[in-house]
Amino acid sequence: MKIPEIQTLQMNRTNAAHNGVAKLSDIAGAPLNSIPNAASDSVEKTRKSFDSYLLEAFSSMNAQQVNVSNMQQQVITDPDSLDLHDVTIAMSKARASLNLAQSVIDRLVQGWSEITTTR
Repeated sequence: MKIPEIQTLQMNRTNAAHNGVAKLSDIAGAPLNSIPNAASDSVEKTRKSFDSYLLEAFSSMNAQQVNVSNMQQQVITDPDSLDLHDVTIAMSKARASLNLAQSVIDRLVQGWSEITTTR
């Protein structure tokens, strides 16, 4: 589909929420924060900051670690109450989440050191 004012191809959007309500000719000189968009209201309602995502992920990882610790104690005190396979699976999930958290921390530190050295 060609845009007659610009004579270029426009990207077809499959999700109706991605389509804005303004024409390209209307927003050519407008600042980015004044562009009307049908999905902007729903995005603003669900928008979280990076630190809230990070804290949520770390609290989830911590909950998994605490759960595994409790399961290990329960297996030691009452071996018949839990299946050993469930404990092993929970330990693997906790280890994977810990490895992922360590990778994210390493990348954040590496990115911060690159930002500070480029000044």
